[in-house]
Amino acid sequence: VQLQASGGGLVQPGGSLRLSCAASGSIFGINYIHMRWYRQAPGKQRELVASITTDGTTNYADSVKGRFTISRDNAKATVYLQMNSLKPEDTAVYYCNSADLRFSWGQGTLVTVSS
Repeated sequence: VQLQASGGGLVQPGGSLRLSCAASGSIFGINYIHMRWYRQAPGKQRELVASITTDGTTNYADSVKGRFTISRDNAKATVYLQMNSLKPEDTAVYYCNSADLRFSWGQGTLVTVSS
């Protein structure tokens, strides 16, 4: 089973993006797994951005609270990260993974916030 993060791109400050995370190679995908979004900015360590449990309980890093929303659609076996009011400091490669880091990290999806 591999995770595929997608939806990144170049956006101006104040803009929005929605990232998606889905698993290939599994009928149930990630529906029964606590999931997280992480990001790694250039020259910095990877950091936890948001998490969602199997029952939908969410948590956020202080830096994104009120701007980002994590959600999951079990019918599509997909986890999303809606990012609003983006700032240049949100520029990073975004990765999804389970809370227990059972998956390989993959390539992630690059988000660039710049005017």
